[in-house]
Amino acid sequence: MAEVETHVVTGAFGFSGKYIASRLLEEGRGVRTLTASLSRENPFKGKVEAQPFHFDDQPALIKAMEGASVLYNTYWVRFNHKTFSHAAAVQNTLALFHAAKSTGVRRIVHVSITNPSEDSPFEYFRGKAHLESALKSTHLSYAILRPAVLFGHHDILINNIAWILRKFPLFGVFGDGLYRLQPIHVDDFASLAISLGQETANITIDAIGPETFTYRALVQEIALLIRRPRPIISIPPTLAYLIGRLAGLAVHDVVITRDEIAALMANLLCTNSPPAGPTKLTDFARQHSDTLGLHYNSELARRHSPRQTPASPPLAPNSSVQ
Repeated sequence: MAEVETHVVTGAFGFSGKYIASRLLEEGRGVRTLTASLSRENPFKGKVEAQPFHFDDQPALIKAMEGASVLYNTYWVRFNHKTFSHAAAVQNTLALFHAAKSTGVRRIVHVSITNPSEDSPFEYFRGKAHLESALKSTHLSYAILRPAVLFGHHDILINNIAWILRKFPLFGVFGDGLYRLQPIHVDDFASLAISLGQETANITIDAIGPETFTYRALVQEIALLIRRPRPIISIPPTLAYLIGRLAGLAVHDVVITRDEIAALMANLLCTNSPPAGPTKLTDFARQHSDTLGLHYNSELARRHSPRQTPASPPLAPNSSVQ
């Protein structure tokens, strides 16, 4: 009987990592996750072995990766916080790369961001660019995926736009709202990641979906599909940030940051590349119009909750939302 190949997925109890792990299990792979959430309920009923990250203990991190052939790295942080930071995420990811090389991992599939640059004024994009360079310098086989926005069950951005539309009589966009973004469905993203995990050639790909929206048009489209049409008004970015801060206090979360507003308005969440996934956000929102945005999805709660966010089972490869 052939030995089952083991793949390591960071954050398999989270969002994109859960979809990647689910597809790997469907393909008959052995799956191990490195996670900061060992206390969470395991959505895979024991089929996925869970190990802590051990970022501060390189020998233990190396041991946790022993026997793996592919590492799917989804680990990152969205913003700086008192309990995590971009700078720490960069150092932790470098430790992951070092451990992977030390244990003989043959390929790393790494999640980056559209338009990273080491000269970027935004720490998020600088950190991602630095890690891309660091991965290439390991001389390991790699695939770098650069998504703009992921959507799907229990995503943050698209769900919370719908939540605001349901809760409030109008919706404010930063400035004119004409900057663009290209969302990709999380299951399409997982499928792409696993496909590239089986290859050997080094590749960097913009992981974007088939639809391009201006931010204003995206809000209008979601409002229409969930049957909550609202006036959309332009708000100066500074005022929008202050409103976001107040909203964050109400929901105990970080709703938006200054850098996120500025990066979005700088058109950093769109590219001129062809789409890398087939699922349209409009189709997804139409199919789930009765439930999209019913509940606010909190970034901080997702990171700090001891249990898995209530969720549908990860989509199997033959049940991708179209």
